[in-house]
Amino acid sequence: MNQNLPNEIIIATGNAGKVREFKEILTGFIVSSMGERGIHAEVEETGTTFRENAYLKAKALADELARRGICAIAVADDSGIEIDAFDKGPGVYSARFLGHDTPYEIKNKIILDRLRDTPAEERTTRYVASVVAVLPDGQVLDGYGTVEGLIAWKPEGEGGFGYDPIFYVPEFGKSMACLTPDEKNSISHRGRALREFVRKLREEDNTD
Repeated sequence: MNQNLPNEIIIATGNAGKVREFKEILTGFIVSSMGERGIHAEVEETGTTFRENAYLKAKALADELARRGICAIAVADDSGIEIDAFDKGPGVYSARFLGHDTPYEIKNKIILDRLRDTPAEERTTRYVASVVAVLPDGQVLDGYGTVEGLIAWKPEGEGGFGYDPIFYVPEFGKSMACLTPDEKNSISHRGRALREFVRKLREEDNTD
């Protein structure tokens, strides 16, 4: 990176699973969470799309970084699961589905209960991720990624987080929660969105 673009990325999330994946994927950067940098920049997710919510979080963090005189790239993602049998729900409300404080073990069980009699061909689903970065000069870069799958018949695996135990990946023949970190990051919605963002960041770097 040249002198115009900092090599530090600060993530607008307190989700430990997301922080871990960001650090695994964004190699070559200094990556920190807001908590690790002692920063608080909460924002209400009022957007109706993943990108709108990601931008709201990234912009709030960027404003706080500017106020503190910290030269770093503010990055946020908004992601979720779209279940076709639920008319692509819960979508942008994935984290709030059945309540923010409801454990994902319960959320996953309720989804499986609702789909108990749904045949395999109608259990199609996808993960969606939108990543937005606000650079110190205010420029906005983004990335978008999806991964297709099926809602499994039962939870499987101890890895990952969120809906991963019930997200079956046909390519690997097992749930997202059964994949190794490298396997998951290679095909995940967040991995694809982050790699697209990094490509744009590198292109921006090369234009200077």
